[in-house]
Amino acid sequence: MKLAVVGAGIAGRMLAWRLSKLSEQFGYEVTIFDKEDCNSQEACSFAPAGILSPLAELEMAETTIFELGNRSMKLYPQWLKELSQKVFFRQLGSLVTAHKNDRVELQHFYNVIKRKLKNCDEYVRPISIIEKEAELEMLGEGLFLSTEGQIDPIGLMTALKQELSDCKWIDNCLVTELNAGEVKTEEGSYNFDWVFDCRGVGAKNDLPLRAVRGELLWLEAPDVNIEHLTRLMHPRYRIYIVPRPNNIYLVGATEIESEDFSPVSVRSSLELLSAAYSVHKGFGEARIIKSVVNCRPALPDNLPLVQLEKGLGRINGLYRHGILLAPALVEKTLTSFQAIIDNEKHYAINS
Repeated sequence: MKLAVVGAGIAGRMLAWRLSKLSEQFGYEVTIFDKEDCNSQEACSFAPAGILSPLAELEMAETTIFELGNRSMKLYPQWLKELSQKVFFRQLGSLVTAHKNDRVELQHFYNVIKRKLKNCDEYVRPISIIEKEAELEMLGEGLFLSTEGQIDPIGLMTALKQELSDCKWIDNCLVTELNAGEVKTEEGSYNFDWVFDCRGVGAKNDLPLRAVRGELLWLEAPDVNIEHLTRLMHPRYRIYIVPRPNNIYLVGATEIESEDFSPVSVRSSLELLSAAYSVHKGFGEARIIKSVVNCRPALPDNLPLVQLEKGLGRINGLYRHGILLAPALVEKTLTSFQAIIDNEKHYAINS
């Protein structure tokens, strides 16, 4: 069976990888289409901080995101073991805190989580921040979200590309139209048994998608020693600080309704850096080693879409949850796909 995966972001690569692992059992031949060079790191899936936080996202998202995210948190440790290239991943839990004048924001966050999640106490515990991070003692009280973690998206995307070396890649290729079993490009059309559309914002002619801009700063801060992912609640802007090995910290959380790929703005830089400095004075001597901008695909309800019809599947609308939701959505897609194939075989046998 000839299969096409169009779009080599996190959803496309992960789907292509799981399909390729089934190729010996089911005879799948996977072809991957992408508008970028196959070795490029321009896709928005290379840009995130790699936060795996289904619980924290509940403040702004539906419980569906929490449920899918929780499933991904179970799949990630299993699937990462199957990769030949090691990917940075850890699940230490995360901290949510606020400055004294903004405690109402922290309490609001806690109240929302408790309202949406009946068994909230299994996941969230009020603590003194010094219990987890000695250098953040001045922040006082906070919340510990025990199941949350992080992953390196660049390492993950690179590792998935390596696993797909036996698949056919058609890169630097702009797809102009998708139909059941057909991929049309500027160079011509290709026929398949099934086509899976994972183009993100590139599919906006077929879906009611909008782009949401995100900005991220990479800091090298040898004077900072924070181990846990830390979120700072604030009435106007909220930031996360994501620790990585070798004194690297990722600072972000800007969210702008715009399909604008221009460099990070002065306003965003000031807000992110000021907030980071207020969390730990050691960031004052940090060095900005990289800034990242990209746009994420979102549907009107901000929920992800998995849609399968005869010969055509779609995964899209991952919004700000792409790295978090990808394993669960790919699993859901494969389950539905296999059910359709099995039903077709059953009908063919009995007709």
